[in-house]
Amino acid sequence: MYDCDPMFKALADGTRRALFERLIADGELSVHALTRFAGVSQPMVSRHLGKLRRAGLVTARRAGRETYYTARSKGLAPVVQWMARYGALWSQRFNALEEL
Repeated sequence: MYDCDPMFKALADGTRRALFERLIADGELSVHALTRFAGVSQPMVSRHLGKLRRAGLVTARRAGRETYYTARSKGLAPVVQWMARYGALWSQRFNALEEL
């Protein structure tokens, strides 16, 4: 079975989704850059990024006093696999219903 709960919980928050999407679009960004974008305080951004990191969706790299975050390219793989499994199941059920 796929352990998607941490990812679903991490992405349930709109601010975390926005931060994750920003990292996907822009690549590696510092906490300061993400704070300017997020519209919430730096400690709140750091907490959100910590939850994304624990869910396996981002990685962190320290450089001096700054921390840089990057979206993990394979971070959503368990969710994608889970969705593919159930997508195929529903597709089969809809096909069977159409045949009736």
